[in-house]
Amino acid sequence: MSVIETLIFRILRLFDRIPMNGLVAFRASTRTFAEYFKGFEKVAAIRDLFGEETEEILRNTKVDITWFGGYMFVNNANGHLVVSSRYLQNGDKIDIYLDLIHELCHIKQFIEGRELFDNRYDYVDRPTEIEAYRHAVQEARRLGLSDKRICQYLKTEWINDEDLKRLANAVNVLCY
Repeated sequence: MSVIETLIFRILRLFDRIPMNGLVAFRASTRTFAEYFKGFEKVAAIRDLFGEETEEILRNTKVDITWFGGYMFVNNANGHLVVSSRYLQNGDKIDIYLDLIHELCHIKQFIEGRELFDNRYDYVDRPTEIEAYRHAVQEARRLGLSDKRICQYLKTEWINDEDLKRLANAVNVLCY
């Protein structure tokens, strides 16, 4: 991700209460999750999240593939999963998979009416983030990833080393 895209992404994360549908959806392609990501209805980590409703939720969850840089997130205005086409094309496949697990946890939280972006908390202390990262870490461990590799996954441009340690501690990962 370029420096400018990183800056824009950080700014937009600060203003996540402002409806961004127009900006983010600009030139977006919208389909259902099940159309973009085939076979996820069979993934145990997803079935653990949604239970009997897994197939229905994946059929009804909308995905906006967008030009916008960054990774992926849930639009808190409409519950769509917004995914960068560049991230899908160029990102690490394991990171993309774990991000999908993470973001589907946010989809569940959105469906339950939970506040995804509660600004009373720092990002790494936000209960919805910790819950979503726990699901992703659980799947990473099932895949056999080491704590070192999981720490690489947890480290993002918008958290510093101290935040990483707090997040890793909250999800029971030992970061070196």
